[in-house]
Amino acid sequence: MATRNHLYLVDGSGYIFRAYHQLPPLTNRHGTPAGAVYGYTAMLWKLADALDKEEGPTHLAVILDKGSHTFRNEMYDQYKAHRPPPPEDLIPQFPLIREATRAFSLPCIEEDGFEADDIIASYTCKAIEAGWDVTIVSSDKDLMQLIALSSEGGPAVDMLDTMKNERRSAPYVLEKFGVRPDQLGDVLALMGDAVDNVPGVPGIGAKTAAKLIVEYDNLDAVLAAAPTMKPSKMRDNLIEHEPMARLSRQLVALHCEMDLPHTLDELKLDGIPPEPLRNFLEDQGFKALLSRMAAHAPGKEKPDPVAAAAALSDPGTPDFIDLPPIDCDGYEMVTTPERLAAWVAESHASGIIAIDTETDSLDSVAANLVGICLATAPGKACYIPIGHRSSDDMFGEVPQQLSLSEVVAQLKPLFCDPAVLKIGHNIKYDINVLIRHGLDVSPIDDTMVMSFDLDAGQSLAGHGMDEVAHAVLEHSCITFKEVTGTGKKAISFAQVPLDAATRYGGEDADVTWRLWTRFKPRLAQEAATRVYELVDRPLIPVVAGMERAGIKVDRDHLSRLSGRFAQEMARLEEEIHAEAGQPFQIGSTQQLGAILFEKLGYKGGKKGKSGAYSTDVTVLEKMKAEGATIAGLVLDWRQLAKLKSTYTDSLQTQINPDTGRVHTSYSLTGAQTGRLSSNDPNLQNIPIRTETGKQIRDAFIAEPGNVILAADYSQIELRLAAHMADVPTLREAFLRGEDIHAATAKELFGEVNRDTRGRAKTINFAILYGISRWGLAQRLEIDADEAQAMISRYFDRFPGISAYINETLESVRHKGFTQTLFGRKTWFNQIKSPIQHVRQGAERAAINAPIQGTSADIIKRAMVRMGPALREAGLDRVKMLLQVHDELVFEVPQEDVEAASPIIHRVMAGAAAPMVELSVPLGVEIGTGPSWGAAH
Repeated sequence: MATRNHLYLVDGSGYIFRAYHQLPPLTNRHGTPAGAVYGYTAMLWKLADALDKEEGPTHLAVILDKGSHTFRNEMYDQYKAHRPPPPEDLIPQFPLIREATRAFSLPCIEEDGFEADDIIASYTCKAIEAGWDVTIVSSDKDLMQLIALSSEGGPAVDMLDTMKNERRSAPYVLEKFGVRPDQLGDVLALMGDAVDNVPGVPGIGAKTAAKLIVEYDNLDAVLAAAPTMKPSKMRDNLIEHEPMARLSRQLVALHCEMDLPHTLDELKLDGIPPEPLRNFLEDQGFKALLSRMAAHAPGKEKPDPVAAAAALSDPGTPDFIDLPPIDCDGYEMVTTPERLAAWVAESHASGIIAIDTETDSLDSVAANLVGICLATAPGKACYIPIGHRSSDDMFGEVPQQLSLSEVVAQLKPLFCDPAVLKIGHNIKYDINVLIRHGLDVSPIDDTMVMSFDLDAGQSLAGHGMDEVAHAVLEHSCITFKEVTGTGKKAISFAQVPLDAATRYGGEDADVTWRLWTRFKPRLAQEAATRVYELVDRPLIPVVAGMERAGIKVDRDHLSRLSGRFAQEMARLEEEIHAEAGQPFQIGSTQQLGAILFEKLGYKGGKKGKSGAYSTDVTVLEKMKAEGATIAGLVLDWRQLAKLKSTYTDSLQTQINPDTGRVHTSYSLTGAQTGRLSSNDPNLQNIPIRTETGKQIRDAFIAEPGNVILAADYSQIELRLAAHMADVPTLREAFLRGEDIHAATAKELFGEVNRDTRGRAKTINFAILYGISRWGLAQRLEIDADEAQAMISRYFDRFPGISAYINETLESVRHKGFTQTLFGRKTWFNQIKSPIQHVRQGAERAAINAPIQGTSADIIKRAMVRMGPALREAGLDRVKMLLQVHDELVFEVPQEDVEAASPIIHRVMAGAAAPMVELSVPLGVEIGTGPSWGAAH
């Protein structure tokens, strides 16, 4: 404990805004925005954690602004007049900030008529008089006026920027502003402040202001000397605006004489009582901070990281191990066979390692391996450079590194050792890179998938390493751009100097290891083990294999389609211009809006913030329904333009020159409900039911001697709805193999014809997506009252659906999440949002999430089981290539089609069992042909 009292004054008001802008958007478990609250709470935790350190606080208070009107507004009515109101999602966080402060049992001080800066200044002056040291927790330049150096062992004032973990004293002020802290107010008065609307002197910026104060020592002297300065615009401004300069000095001056609402002694820290804090963290759903609280419980022994890691693999051990600080300078660069052998031996001994690859491309099938990272415990990591080259490829010296063959020879037994668990963050990528060099990686864990299975929907930030490290470890990772640069100066990772690559790569492995220690215990604690162990983790190598396999694409067919699309677009363009009465750029929403709503005078035009009319698909479809021919033509033109640029043009460039195939990348964490998403290229957005979409699918072909086999679940979401909502009428119709849309039409309309069946089909799917009366009216092109009558009639005929929707919404409002039949959680933090459209959007998504998520889980289980079933039947040559929504696409030797089809059907139809026994059969439709399009 410090020998002298040390007062920490936390600028709560300033920190709220910093946390809001720097942290990703988060919501608490009640659906209230909480990103700033989380950042603020984490900061207080860090301060509380420093109580026993030499520079830690003995006394502490949080200072807040109570209102926007202070004595400065009486001096100058334009003071802070131009400040915009706080962001809408920040306003509800202000009271939570006060709750957080009370949860820490800390004084929270705010006074009418004074800014937080004045309260901080008054307490600082009082503490200095008492001989105390003071640390102001803030980055506000105005407060830097208070910084003072200790003289002959006396008290000192410094500042702590917790966001950057930097302490700032007088030398910092001198370096940043060019003056002493006691001169900073004079500089601020001269330069003014546009944010606070402090006028200053026109034409004088920070550098000129500092130069004047250094030369004349203070503002009074500068203004007194102004008439004697050589003629210049600056001299004239100093003379003309002297009153404003003096007013500005008063505005930036900190008020140090206010009456203190609490004595200094009342700010004493006597520890943080655990219960109020725990209750607050649980109420907000701040799991990372709760975990840390458990790890820092009094009397808790700090286990050895490696020994504790083994315990973490046991679901019965929920404790979190303590983690040492991250030190990127402590990682080892491995450049000799002896040191590599030592790391391999240590990895075998630890039984659990984190791995990461560094490459020169995001395409795992084409990327060159540059280096491999290993971590055997938190803080213990290395980087093995392999493919680095000089930044000057022609004349530079290649850095010393091990050969690829040497590294592969030593790592191969380790990476396939069943006794050593390999952890990665998006390890699918690493598997694909390493297997091309003969390195098979198993068994595996994936912290990105763990994060998704635990916290899908908890934030908008995603599950990438940088986002998760920030949220869970409160650590900001070195960014890729920091080591490779940006723009024209960007270099390949292969050209990054080895010391920088070691810091970056070692951190990747270290952070992965640390994330695993946080996620592994939570899987059992939060009932996520089933979905992770039985659905998602075994899927990782399966999807990796599909990515490597790719699918053959007919380049000539794509080229012909591109030409055809271009001709059709040109024809549509002529018709659109004729309707408009003039040529214009159809792709320009601004020009299109002006044509539609100004020149042609169509009603319903609404301008956005940019000043341009909205011309999105909803607007154009409504206009088309109302008889606007030009709107329908523009929609057709847009679809062709998108298909041409996204598929027929770009797919030709994405054919791998070595394999002659297109290799999409699947994300296991890209869709909140658990569905796989396809990227680079995205093969899941090709239109299914249009002739144009079929023409594009015709470009995906089988190798000679093979056929494409497409196996598609038939109406799986309606089948699941019949089971999950317990709808006897629908369930029995599926059991009898009836046309479900016809059965629905019979129930709703009393007869079945083309029109009633089409309406029933629309209603069946729309209801499961929580559609409103307005949405259904738009889809069926009827008025809202008629749509509401149809919805009511649907619920009357199928009351189980209505009960399912009500129960789902009631449950998600209470728990904050929905669950699939396999236990997959999807969080909906906006379910109680005070903003109506946000809340309603969350409700619609929540209604469908259990059904769509269960569908995703089922097809994933089918994918995992498919390989073993085919191999057991001797059908090793059958390759599963694509997963698109409810469909699996295979490449099958022609002679194996008859044998493979029933096995594929059996695996898909029985994928739910034995985890889930469904009361309806899963229908599977199988087709084959020379192309994907022909297989339908």
